[in-house]
Amino acid sequence: MLKVDANLPRSGGLERPLTQVAVGVLFNAQGQFLLTTRPPGKAYAGHWEFPGGKIEPGETLAQALIRELQEEIGITVLDPQPWRTERIDYPHALVELHFCKVHQWQGELQMKEGQQFAWQQLPVQVQPVLAGTVPVLEWLAQAQSSISNSALPTAV
Repeated sequence: MLKVDANLPRSGGLERPLTQVAVGVLFNAQGQFLLTTRPPGKAYAGHWEFPGGKIEPGETLAQALIRELQEEIGITVLDPQPWRTERIDYPHALVELHFCKVHQWQGELQMKEGQQFAWQQLPVQVQPVLAGTVPVLEWLAQAQSSISNSALPTAV
């Protein structure tokens, strides 16, 4: 588990709840991925992250992701693919991020919470990046590296 700003006190102390979060890693036809900024007024406002939000009681991961991305960026996600999960201990919240790959959606991007967006590739050109985004960038770099390495001839 990644502990962010470890020197700061944890809101809610040791018994704070684990917040479940659905996160979309959207890929466009050029293989770029979408990052958005945290909205004004939220913790780490202005930091770049993958879009998503809390999973409400009774929702599946897919239902939460579809709802959150409609609310935040105005698109309807089609067939999100659960990918990986990561726990992040922020001073304001303990979260479990459920990342889903998204290759298809309907609608045009609309930043409904005053955030910015950018299509990126590795290495990302936007800063600062939210800590919960870093593991995904590492996974994407590992996948890119293994693809590059598989194209190399094998030693005899």
